[in-house]
Amino acid sequence: MTETTDKPVARGLGWRTVATRRPFTTPWLRLRQDDIAIGDERITYTYLDQPPGVFVVPVTDDGRVVLIRQYRYPVDAWCLEVPAGGTHDRPGVPLADLAREELLEEVGGTCATIERIGSFHPSVTHSAQECHVFLALGVELGQTPRHEATERIEILPVPVGEALHLARTGRIADGQSALALLLCEERLRQRGYLD
Repeated sequence: MTETTDKPVARGLGWRTVATRRPFTTPWLRLRQDDIAIGDERITYTYLDQPPGVFVVPVTDDGRVVLIRQYRYPVDAWCLEVPAGGTHDRPGVPLADLAREELLEEVGGTCATIERIGSFHPSVTHSAQECHVFLALGVELGQTPRHEATERIEILPVPVGEALHLARTGRIADGQSALALLLCEERLRQRGYLD
C-alpha cells in the first residue's frame, strides 16, 4: 500500500506514512505495520488496529453494580470485570445498542436507561482501539445470558461503593473495567448511589 492519510496529526508533525501492511488479521484484531519517514529517519511502527469496544457499568435500582467474574485464558485466571464486548461482528450498530446487547448476553440483564459516559484508549502505545463506557441504570436480571463458547462467567452484584473500592485497590485487575467504573463515579454520586 502506498502513503496512507489516516493520521492527520502525524502528518502535521512531519511524519509521513509511506506504506501500511496488515501481516496478521483475526475477526477481533489486526496487526498493523506502518513504514514511516520522519525527516531522514525511517521506522516501522507496529500496533494493534482493533475495532471499538463497549464497557457497561450496570446498576440495579437497589444500588448494586453487576460485576462478572470471568475466566481469562491469556492470564489463566478468574478476573472481576464489567460486561464488555467488541464491535467487530456488528459494524454500523449504534454503540448504545451494542452496550444493551452485551448486558443481555453476559448477565441476562435489561436496563431502564443507558447513558454514554465517555471513552478511553486502553493502551496508546500498542493499540488504536477506543473503548466507550456506558452507565446502565434500572438494571434487572432474569433473562437467560447467551454466553459464547469461550465464556465462563459468574454474576456478582456488589454495592456501588464496594465496586468502586475494588477498582481503586486493584482487586478488579482488568484495567479497562476498573477505569470504566471510575469514570462513572461522579454520575453515580449525582444519581444518589454514593454518599
